[in-house]
Amino acid sequence: MERDSMEFDVVIVGGGPAGLSAAIRLKQLAAEQEAEIAVCVLEKGSEVGAHILSGAVIDPIALDELIPDWKDKGAPMGEPVTGNEHWILRENGHTSFPHFLLPPLMSNKGNYTLSLGTLCRWLAGQAEELGVEIYPGFAAAEVLYDDAGAVRGVATGDMGIARDGSQKAGYEPGIELLAKYTLFAEGCRGSLSKTLFEKFALDEGCEPQTYGIGIKELWDVKPENHKPGLVIHTQGWPLHKEAGGGFIYHQENNQVAIGFVVALDYENPYLSPFDEMQRFKTHPAIRAILEGGRRVAYGARAINEGGLQSVPKLAFPGGALIGCAAGFVNVPRIKGTHNAMKTGMLAADAAAEALSGGRAGDTLDAYEVAYRSSWVHKDLKRVRNARPALAKFGPFWGTLYSGLDMWLNNVGLGFLMPWTFGHHADHSATGKAADFAPIDYPKPDGEITFDKLSSVFLSNTNHEEDQPVHLTLKDADVPIRINYADYAAPEQRYCPAGVYEIVGVEEGNPALQINAQNCVHCKTCDIKDITQNINWVTPEGGGGPNYPNM
Repeated sequence: MERDSMEFDVVIVGGGPAGLSAAIRLKQLAAEQEAEIAVCVLEKGSEVGAHILSGAVIDPIALDELIPDWKDKGAPMGEPVTGNEHWILRENGHTSFPHFLLPPLMSNKGNYTLSLGTLCRWLAGQAEELGVEIYPGFAAAEVLYDDAGAVRGVATGDMGIARDGSQKAGYEPGIELLAKYTLFAEGCRGSLSKTLFEKFALDEGCEPQTYGIGIKELWDVKPENHKPGLVIHTQGWPLHKEAGGGFIYHQENNQVAIGFVVALDYENPYLSPFDEMQRFKTHPAIRAILEGGRRVAYGARAINEGGLQSVPKLAFPGGALIGCAAGFVNVPRIKGTHNAMKTGMLAADAAAEALSGGRAGDTLDAYEVAYRSSWVHKDLKRVRNARPALAKFGPFWGTLYSGLDMWLNNVGLGFLMPWTFGHHADHSATGKAADFAPIDYPKPDGEITFDKLSSVFLSNTNHEEDQPVHLTLKDADVPIRINYADYAAPEQRYCPAGVYEIVGVEEGNPALQINAQNCVHCKTCDIKDITQNINWVTPEGGGGPNYPNM
């Protein structure tokens, strides 16, 4: 069956904060110019927000620019931040780092703690009111190119393909969505964005992107344990040499968002970020918040941590990268939503200008220029050495260096530290199993700590089982011949959803079993796999987690 096609001025891949901000901005500009700009947003989740996971404490600076009257329009911005604490954890105690000693950019005054998924649903409503067409449940699976090699749009994946590749009853071919410009807002480690990096050498001349994995739970806690608007960040225990830390955000309705981030450049192949998160919750100060409460949601997502020096070339013939598809997270602030939204707006400005000027074939170089003169670039520049300092000097000295660097930038003396540290690819940091001892993680108690499968259940993850496995292997022999033999199969531990399992060990015939139906689309395997043998591709549209309010 031939694929149907639809034509738009701009197609946006991804219904997150960057993609929706770009769509809204395009329609606003069209109204100002009394012109028509046809805009389509594709979202692979079952609905907008279904795949959105963030802490989240949000700086409203970009929303203030995009929709200045958002308060009057009822934006679901949750709780204003009322307090900001930074804890340095020991196994059985903690020290509160004095807030006045933190660099001012670490302040959360004027920010909000909320569900980013809920905010995205509201943004989608604003976009639709302006005439944006939004198609949830349709996964962009292929980039389309014209004869000159420029991006021409995307095609959605076929529906109704069996695991053996045959067409099932009800098979429907994908749809081609063609556009003058295609903006890729897939989020961190986007499956199509990866192919664009290769085709257009977008990362040439910049540092490798580096990542963390964030694991998050929502808890309904006892009213006496709830302090609306309180934001707590932690560092130290249970990690040792690894970069990372925790967060505890007291949100609306006696709910606490609690999470743990582990930088994916860790060495020990026996480390399990999921189990570190569970152990984190047993700290006396944290257990006291959760005891008597109930866990109501779970999820995980990779996070861009490369910062300024890892931002690739943003524009290419026929399109551009926006938001976390390019990587604009401010790591020490633990914030990226404001930058994602702003880059979506900047790309929209450039696309609207090209369309109105009859220059639809031009590369969006104006977007690159605008980014470099924007507050996004400034935001990232002043913290550019914070994350690599942890890798270079270790958690203790790296934190001290980062604090000094950020203070100097805050008082206008950043020129005293003009250098920029580099990164290395996370998978290359993994050490061999023979050089490390296995980690003995406590068994879950079912009250404060839990196992992976019960956690995945709370994520509402679902995939049509009889479909091709979307976690593909370039070489089927590598998982046992290399990963298992030399590294004790770390994919069993870095995956937070129990997707990868070594079976047949007792029978003397070990094999990798991929439980693809468990996948929460965090992309960690695509990043951390030692030989880069795992390639995450999109499953059928609508599959994956269905986060209600993450």
